[in-house]
Amino acid sequence: MTTEQIFDQVKTMMSDQLDVSAEKISMKTNFTEDLDLDSLDVFEVIDQLEDHFDIEIETDDSLATVGDLVNYVATHLTDSEAE
Repeated sequence: MTTEQIFDQVKTMMSDQLDVSAEKISMKTNFTEDLDLDSLDVFEVIDQLEDHFDIEIETDDSLATVGDLVNYVATHLTDSEAE
């Protein structure tokens, strides 16, 4: 799965879950500064992504932007597919 495909899925899921326009979400979108999410909102997004991609996301990693999260998923999805 390419980074672009992962981003498209992340963007769609975030848009649906957070009731945010998909056009407002880019790789540079910051969770707190651009989307005004609190820690619970971020946790819910991460939880949904973990279920969708069947991976575990370490929340102590510095995941401040959508791009950070997409890259994390891409890296760990590749790792889990290799197993």
